[in-house]
Amino acid sequence: MEDIPPFYGFGLGLRRPHYADFLEGAVPVDFVEVISENYMVDGGKPLRILESVRQEHPVILHGVSLSVGSAQGLDADYLVRLRRLVERIEPLWVSDHLCWTRTSAHNSHDLLPLPLTREALAIVCENIDRAQEALGRAMLFENPSSYLTFPEDEMPEWEFLDAMTRRTGCHLLLDVNNLYVSARNHDFSAADYLAGLPLDRVRQIHLAGHQPGEIIIDTHDRAVCDDVWALYAKVIARTGPVATMIERDDAIPPLAELLHELDRARTIAGSCERSAAA
Repeated sequence: MEDIPPFYGFGLGLRRPHYADFLEGAVPVDFVEVISENYMVDGGKPLRILESVRQEHPVILHGVSLSVGSAQGLDADYLVRLRRLVERIEPLWVSDHLCWTRTSAHNSHDLLPLPLTREALAIVCENIDRAQEALGRAMLFENPSSYLTFPEDEMPEWEFLDAMTRRTGCHLLLDVNNLYVSARNHDFSAADYLAGLPLDRVRQIHLAGHQPGEIIIDTHDRAVCDDVWALYAKVIARTGPVATMIERDDAIPPLAELLHELDRARTIAGSCERSAAA
């Protein structure tokens, strides 16, 4: 499978409240990301808007229902519809999550956790191979936010991800907020996670907000917190320049507020670049 070349830039998720902003004038982003399933249709206004935005900005397709952890395998119709969207939009890349979402008869529409076992790894890799073959391209997969572990677990998540990339040739979408959430919830070291991760396979970074508490919940409904910004600085210093974006899926603020957050990501990344060059 052909490797995905790095792309350095700063982007936002394209969400309905900001459609008009993108259609009415230049928005200072290097790319946009959309939820694939929202556009896996034959027509309609959202798809026409995406095609219009695509004329000005590279697009990333980010899925939530591929379900690479499903023991029943992948949905053939889903792959056909995703392939059709890929051919229509010609995205920078296509991504999804390390999770499962459905059984043969039911789609939960939730990103459900996997046991970190050799058996689950084999299933995930088989499904990724099938997806990449169907799309004719390598994909990115995102580390999940985690709220429980399984007694059957045989390896840490970073070891699972490392083996997954080596076996399938896929790349990683490193969600820094998810890493922070999981590390806090399970009391492991984010530094250990990064040390075990194949950072050369990271092509994109997500930044988002979460709900604090005894169990931290990944909510995407508030600004990135200072601790996640600090972790982002450590990550970007090790990955080097990669695509970075702000995710907001609920309580979506005016575009200017998200662009302000994105400027903070640019500032942190620029500082890391200057330190590396010194």
